[in-house]
Formats: sequence, structure tokens, C-alpha cells
Amino acid sequence: MSKRMILLGPPGAGKGTQAVIMADNAGIAHVASGDLFRKHLGVGTELGLIAKGYMEKGDLVPDDLTVRMVLERIREDDASEGYVLDGFPRTVGQATALDQALLELGQSIDKAPLIEVGKQELIRRLSGRWVCRGCQAPYHEIFNPPRKVGICDKCSSDIYQREDDKPEVIAARLDTYEAQTIPLIEYYQSQGKLIRINGEQEVEAVTTDLGNAISFNGSFS
Repeated sequence: MSKRMILLGPPGAGKGTQAVIMADNAGIAHVASGDLFRKHLGVGTELGLIAKGYMEKGDLVPDDLTVRMVLERIREDDASEGYVLDGFPRTVGQATALDQALLELGQSIDKAPLIEVGKQELIRRLSGRWVCRGCQAPYHEIFNPPRKVGICDKCSSDIYQREDDKPEVIAARLDTYEAQTIPLIEYYQSQGKLIRINGEQEVEAVTTDLGNAISFNGSFS
């Protein structure tokens, strides 16, 4: 059975880490919307140039353009047995556009796991995040500190904290996420596809719960 999933969760819930693990364990593709944008912008594809035009004007990239990028990616060979979408959709409008596009391909989303983490825990996690200026490797002052303070273990570039990971910005980010995502959660719940996962456990426990929920043996619970 093909496995087509969307991994939902707030910033700081560990979606990126868990999406990679899910994809590896299930033998399917990990499709991260952020990676798609960087690839198209970096290579200068037609879709990338169109997206760049919106971004340079400070406008949101239209949903249909993002869906086109996702559809192009899931047509690749490594996604033939399924995929985990990470970072998209973010709104009900994007979800409905995606569903319509998948319907035309004879596909549909099977499951939508949601990693749930409380607001105070998210603030604690996000305010400790740092990233390498060179290779973009992620660090955390509590959970994953570099061996040498301020220096990336992988490429020796300096590490820094993004503006949107500073405590004074995080609460507003989470409020925006909640306003956008509650309707999205309700959308997938109404379809019987939502699976709630406790994201305040150890990483390994979250991985186990996700695996049990979607059954990597080829069937779904």
C-alpha cells in the first residue's frame, strides 16, 4: 500500500527530525517545502523565478505555485511508494488545493499525524535554537550544543540565533501558527486522517508512537 502522509505540528515540535525518520523507516520520500523553495530559487527554475518575484515584493507565494512544486517533487521516482510532506500545507486553502491536485493524479493523503507540544515547552525549545552560518547545521544550547561554544562542529563556521528564534518573537509566531492551523487540524480530523501524537516525550518515544500510529509494515492503524 502506498503511504502518503502530512506531518503536522508547531514550530519546535521536532517535525523535521521526525519526518526524516518516518520517511527512512517507511522507505518513502521526505518532501520538505522549505527545501523545495531553496532548490528552485538556487537553481533558478521557472517555478523558482516566479516565486522569487512574489517574495521580492514581500507578497506570499500563491498556493497553486507551491502545490506545483510539491506535485513536481512527488512525481520523482523515490516518491512512487509514498511520501511525508513536511511544512506544507499550512492552511485549509493549501490543503484543499493539494487535495484537488492529488485527485487529478488519482492520489490522496492517507494520514496526517499531528505532533502536539504545549506553548511553554515550545518557547523553551525554540529560544535555545542556533544555526550554522555556513552549512546551516542546527544546534540547541540544551539539547544539542556544539562541542566548542559558538563554532559549528561540521564546518567550523560561527553559529547564530535567527531573529525569529528569539524569545520576544516566538510567542507571536506561535499565535500565528495556532490561528492558521486549528482549522487545518479540524479539516483533517473531519476526514478521519488526523492522528494526535504527544510531542513532549523523548525523541525516541515520539518516533515509536508515530511508527505505531501509521504502521510502517505497510498498513495503517
